[in-house]
Amino acid sequence: MTAPTSPTPIEHHPDLLELRARSEQATVTLPAQAAEALAVLAGLYLTVSPWVAGFDALTPLAISNLITGIAYTLCVAGFGTAYERTHAMSWAAAGIGLWTIISPWAIAGNVDTARTITSNVIAGSVALVLALVISAMAPAARVRQAVRSYGGAHARGSPGA
Repeated sequence: MTAPTSPTPIEHHPDLLELRARSEQATVTLPAQAAEALAVLAGLYLTVSPWVAGFDALTPLAISNLITGIAYTLCVAGFGTAYERTHAMSWAAAGIGLWTIISPWAIAGNVDTARTITSNVIAGSVALVLALVISAMAPAARVRQAVRSYGGAHARGSPGA
């Protein structure tokens, strides 16, 4: 038995095209672009933080920050170009931000110094907040679109006006 075929490929389905258009609207706003740019900078700082803050001799934490910084940067770097396919990674980026906050205490060895705690808590908090802001961009765009649609229908004298 063969699978039924549709006359048009799924990439051209109207619902998928509408979803992509909504996601694109969410990422072209100035707040979305600012959040993405700040998130990339936070990821880059996290990557180089052992050398900037001066705890590169604490190897396990330095390696953790290097790996998580690269991973965070890669997670958030794709939002502007392909948000509809990468917005789920914002939750992974939020997890990386959370890990960054707790890593000075979670990594084996004596790596919880004032420098490491200060650097990781600040960088992790910024990364976590930005990831949560990015994850809220598309739902916020949907709400704005619904308000505009309702407001336009309401103003035209639709039923219930």
